[in-house]
Amino acid sequence: MAVKDRDRFSTATRIRLLGEQTAARVYRSQTKRQARRSRLTGRAALLALVVCTLIVALAYPMRQYVSQRAEIADLQRQKQQAAQRVEQLRDLKARWQDDSFAEQQIRKRLHYVLPGETGYVVVDPDAATQAHTDAGSADRPWYSNVWDGVDKADAADQ
Repeated sequence: MAVKDRDRFSTATRIRLLGEQTAARVYRSQTKRQARRSRLTGRAALLALVVCTLIVALAYPMRQYVSQRAEIADLQRQKQQAAQRVEQLRDLKARWQDDSFAEQQIRKRLHYVLPGETGYVVVDPDAATQAHTDAGSADRPWYSNVWDGVDKADAADQ
């Protein structure tokens, strides 16, 4: 019976050995998990660093690209407006080449009449009121009055 007792472990000894084996397995699995977790964290940090570096490196060129595209669109719009203005001025030039249009504009703007015609100037009642309000123009220098006349003439053309 003594040989049998020696070969057999006591329950306490079995539990102790089982606990030690379990503790060793848990420790090994935790060590592997920690090693795996730390490698994954390092890889993720490196990936995040690379992505951030690419974003920072590409941010300025992308901003420049977008602003240049906006500038190109603005310049194309200005070009189109300038082309329309050139076309309007060509039309106006062509109209001024016509003698009847030039005569009409001279009569209208300068109040010219042909020999034998009688010219009439109709005074607007509102203009008399405006003349009274412009009485302060005598206090200003002469060139200011001339410039105001030029501005009024330009406004009448448009």
